[in-house]
Amino acid sequence: MIPRSMLLVSALLGLPLALSAADRPLVVAYVPNWIDLKVFAETIAYEKVTHLNIAFENPANAEGDLSFNPQDAALLAKAKARGVKVLVSVGGGSASGDKVLKARYFDLMGAPKRAGFAARLAAYVEAHGFDGLDVDIEGPSINADYGPFVLELAPVMKAKGKLLTAALSRGYGGDKVPPAALVGFDFVNIMAYDGKGYWSPNDPGQHSSLAYAKENVEWWLARGLPKGKAVLGVPFYGYGFGEAFKKRDYPYKDVVASHPGAEKTDQTGSTIWYNGMPTIQAKCLYAKEKELGGVMVWSLDSDARGELSLLTVIHETLIPKPDGK
Repeated sequence: MIPRSMLLVSALLGLPLALSAADRPLVVAYVPNWIDLKVFAETIAYEKVTHLNIAFENPANAEGDLSFNPQDAALLAKAKARGVKVLVSVGGGSASGDKVLKARYFDLMGAPKRAGFAARLAAYVEAHGFDGLDVDIEGPSINADYGPFVLELAPVMKAKGKLLTAALSRGYGGDKVPPAALVGFDFVNIMAYDGKGYWSPNDPGQHSSLAYAKENVEWWLARGLPKGKAVLGVPFYGYGFGEAFKKRDYPYKDVVASHPGAEKTDQTGSTIWYNGMPTIQAKCLYAKEKELGGVMVWSLDSDARGELSLLTVIHETLIPKPDGK
């Protein structure tokens, strides 16, 4: 932790407070690689994030060789030049619903191929210059082999000096993750959102309230996840019901562009539910008070720019001011 004497000196001199990597809360942002990453990489406020997770790459064959989007390299170069760690994320919600990919993961995580798959993943991360691997295997793709696979993969990644993280949801497969597997991760991104959505059109409401976030965190802590490894996931999107219903999400940037003042609340129109600036701030304050590892964002490309940016809210809430508050 930063000594109080340093905080006082910084405040008296009016100097910005420089945080070490150990003291700075994590701000993990997912970036989808189906957008134009070359263009998007030029717009990221790198000083406001600690880690970027490129989503997603998946096994392209039965041997476990991962795909690689050439656009990933553009983001890698920009981020690493700014001191931001970049991980490649495997899996994803779509992969969990893909019969071919689900079967492929089951085969690769099974005992006969497990060690070989772990070695291929570690080699892939090293070859492409990633700082680590994020396991976003979700829902029906989590089976009895998930825990043994993570525990096989963790020492292989550690031996190469690489991070191993996960994205996990309490309600979408989390109960199938053995507590022992949590030991293998450097930190876990808790997907505390999607409590409601277009899949239940007759059950409108907030999909990621502050209370819901707290419930999810407490559930994972009770399963043995250390507070310092718990990273609270927040959504940069919402869902529409009633006249606003559609079978996809509403990016936050589109919500505030179409509904002036929407950034101040969590519901607008007829009817879109999302997280506005006050709720994102409240979640960040909770993460600080609970001494969690930090905050995660899905996904960075849905943020608004300028004074309505949710990433800016996260940054200004998590990073201490010069007076130490």
